[in-house]
Amino acid sequence: MACALRVAGFLAMLVPAVAQAIVIGGGGSSKTDCLVALDAAVNYPQDNPKRYRCTDGDPCDADGTVNGVCTFDLTVCANSTYNPLICTLSGVDSITVDHAVDNGDRKFDPEFQALQNRINSAIVGPNDPPALDPDTCTLPSEFIIPVIGPLAGNVCKRGKKEVKLTSYSTFQLGVQRKDRDKLKMECEPALAGCDPMVLYAGTFDRIQKQVFDKTCAVSGCHDSQSQQSELLLEGDAAYTNLVDVTPHNPVAAALGWKRVNATAADPATSYLFHKLTGDLPDDNGNLGVRMPFGQGALDDLFVDIIRLWIEAGAPQTGWVAGTF
Repeated sequence: MACALRVAGFLAMLVPAVAQAIVIGGGGSSKTDCLVALDAAVNYPQDNPKRYRCTDGDPCDADGTVNGVCTFDLTVCANSTYNPLICTLSGVDSITVDHAVDNGDRKFDPEFQALQNRINSAIVGPNDPPALDPDTCTLPSEFIIPVIGPLAGNVCKRGKKEVKLTSYSTFQLGVQRKDRDKLKMECEPALAGCDPMVLYAGTFDRIQKQVFDKTCAVSGCHDSQSQQSELLLEGDAAYTNLVDVTPHNPVAAALGWKRVNATAADPATSYLFHKLTGDLPDDNGNLGVRMPFGQGALDDLFVDIIRLWIEAGAPQTGWVAGTF
């Protein structure tokens, strides 16, 4: 017991539970930091906070519950007066958020896109005149940082996300200044562990969030913009796009397979299962390649979960034995 208390105390020192919003420069030269500043509840390291680090469910987690994600707000401000003794630069010509355009970029993130839209609306858009007013800010933009896991043995690891922005000033005395800002956001698993039955509503919900959302429903693949092979795997559509649906691939369809053969409860005639395992019995490659495309093979844990789910008839709700 004494050892457990010492560990808990040590972890509490590493991960501050409470964070207060402050304005920070975000990186780069201190002389250009005020061009664009970040207003956020950064809390780490404690003596000079520059990043957000929270444990799932702690007071610094805006959603306040142990649910496998930490929720965090970020506001972007232009022509900031937060540090007038060091930086007086004013006049923002453009602000660009990295990976905010859904153009096939594998690092595209809808939350980056939402932040870019808020910047375009409140500060300066691509065709707008420069922003000249001091302390012009966006509305808070919400970021959701999931922990990594549960993995084998119901182990979870710290989840991370980093937002990066590049800003340019107006030309002043013939010179255009650049301000590069970034903010790291981290979510630690709850000390109580990471029980799948606490973090997800059921087996399919777990498959959706741990497999489809992270490796399939991404830009250029099976998201709403791309829908490769006429397959959409985003949350509201994935189930009806998969279960007992004939594959778009003509060879798979000719074999009598379904994307997920729930009626037969049969992984062997489920195209999804073959695509994930790479077991594609066609020497000419007409059944396509293993998925996720261009990435490492799916962890055996999730292959087994999907197999058990199909063998149980691919229920949309509830838990299948062996998947939690």
